[in-house]
Amino acid sequence: MKILTAPVLLILTFSLFSCVDGGTQPVSAELSGEGSLLIIGGGSRPDVMLNRIIEETDLENEENYAIVLTMSGFDPDTSGFYGERQFREKGIDNIRSYDFERRDQFSESASDSLENASLIYITGGSQSRFMEAVEAVPEIAGSIEAAYRNGAMIAGTSAGAAIMSKIMITGDQANHPEYTSTFYHLEKDNMITDEGLGLIEGVIVDQHFVERARNNRLLTAVMEYPDHAGIGISESTAILVKGNEAEVVGDSQVLVYRNQSGESFEENGKLGARNIQLDIYLPGEVFSID
Repeated sequence: MKILTAPVLLILTFSLFSCVDGGTQPVSAELSGEGSLLIIGGGSRPDVMLNRIIEETDLENEENYAIVLTMSGFDPDTSGFYGERQFREKGIDNIRSYDFERRDQFSESASDSLENASLIYITGGSQSRFMEAVEAVPEIAGSIEAAYRNGAMIAGTSAGAAIMSKIMITGDQANHPEYTSTFYHLEKDNMITDEGLGLIEGVIVDQHFVERARNNRLLTAVMEYPDHAGIGISESTAILVKGNEAEVVGDSQVLVYRNQSGESFEENGKLGARNIQLDIYLPGEVFSID
């Protein structure tokens, strides 16, 4: 497995601002970069999570700054306001938001500011909407990838979590066009996926997991893509991924499905599998990604 190749990067000069231990289990995945990923399952961001972001990115140092990307959001201004406010309430002012394509032009200076950010925070909304903006301007993905390799934290909540993996759950179903928050069937060729940023490969991420009972959706994913692990993240909960380790941060659980047999079966459109393993991790626990 490999990291999604980034487009050619624009590197120009721009100044945006004044300037627990738990058991380990293997997850088949591969990571690259010197930075970290904070993949949030939606809902609120508790203090323990926001404090951890600020600590990990050293945002209290005025030389560092954060960028909020709102392309997932239904309204750029609203998403930007709330995305920034949670940090401003913690005394972090070196932060601003961008909504490329709808509100802001992606420029050489914007590319450089993304690449040199300490934190890039991607809001919730629609993961497909975010990736449509990236498809229109591929340099966005290149700049995010460059920031990650430069040591930044890339954080995303809800839709911003789904885009982290290369295989991205869209939430839509081929056989049941009317949207539901979960799947009521385990059917072949029903799950609709698209390509995400590919910052982490070998896993498929789902969000709002426990609250919206999305087990069928992630089970479908690991049967349709048996070489991938499925990671379901509850609301107000995240995984902090550094290198080959993921730590649960926040209030609730993270569920990890692995198709140990590496295959699935189909009869009359229904999916079956053997030896699917489920691990449920609690806050502070760490599991390995290798």
